[in-house]
Amino acid sequence: MGKIKIALAGVGNCASALVQGIEYYKHNGNANLGLIHHTFAGYFPADIDVVAAFDVSAEKVGKDVSKAIFAKPNNTIKIRDMEDLGVKVLKGELHDGIGEYLKDLITISEEPPVDVAKVLEESGAEILINMVPSGAIEASKYYAEQALKAKCAFLNATPHEIASNLEWAKHFKDTGIPVAGDDIMNQIGSTIIHKSILKMLTDRGVLIKESYCLDVGGAMESLNSLERSRAIKRKFKTNAVKSQIPSLKEVPIVAGSTDFVDFLENRRDSYFWILANYFGFAPVKIDITLSTLDAPNSFAIILDAIRGIKVALDRKVSGPLESISGFCFKKPPKECTIQEAKVWINEFISGKREI
Repeated sequence: MGKIKIALAGVGNCASALVQGIEYYKHNGNANLGLIHHTFAGYFPADIDVVAAFDVSAEKVGKDVSKAIFAKPNNTIKIRDMEDLGVKVLKGELHDGIGEYLKDLITISEEPPVDVAKVLEESGAEILINMVPSGAIEASKYYAEQALKAKCAFLNATPHEIASNLEWAKHFKDTGIPVAGDDIMNQIGSTIIHKSILKMLTDRGVLIKESYCLDVGGAMESLNSLERSRAIKRKFKTNAVKSQIPSLKEVPIVAGSTDFVDFLENRRDSYFWILANYFGFAPVKIDITLSTLDAPNSFAIILDAIRGIKVALDRKVSGPLESISGFCFKKPPKECTIQEAKVWINEFISGKREI
């Protein structure tokens, strides 16, 4: 099927898990551990190559990607020993990429910024993955613009609306390249679990009175969200949960990040609370805790999104990808239920669904 050439905008914890994971599957070709789709329309994780990477940290710029992914403040787990990839991290434009809460932890590289669009073209990158910190709106828009200039497909893992924004969607459609987003979902994250539990309860006739799911984490994403992205991530997550069940539109529900605890490192603890009534208005209370490692939790989803975008490129499909976005992201261009998203992505893989 050929290779899938990707570029990374931001070399944080999620990039670390992605790069390590790709190399793991290259050296363990038949492994199927932790994947949603071992093969995706003929493509395997081992088919993915990192050909370019951008960051602004002095700890990462100038280093081979294989070493930069372990540089501070990255703190996710080590999946495997890494050999040099022959790809150096280049200095991107700063814009609003480093917020107030992160500026004391990250030293900005003194290297001059590169021409990102030119690097994308020269490297042969087919997909640019936007993994800048949540809330870095100008940085996200900048990388989307560079993708358009280079005619490179765009995967927006951040909460800023690109794929779900009509104006941006038109730009990508008119340029003839696909875009998927927004805000990457986790494989077993709080949003998918919260949606599933509430759907199961309502399907069984239970009346939901109120519910919340709040997260506490130790990764830089959790610290950054305190300053810039907590409100928008709560909006996305809350709407994602409510969109699953129309009858919950007026029910008090809150979902999203709440605080940062440094000693948790890359761990995230999610707390679910559901108050409801079943037959005879008998009360039921559900109180659950979920503990996960943040960065690896998005790995299987990002792999599907990357391969889905590559399939769209092969088929010469442009604009926002509804099926890939609905299955992989919290804020897709077209809202759908979990069940609909699974049908859509299977139809896309088989070729029955264009976008």
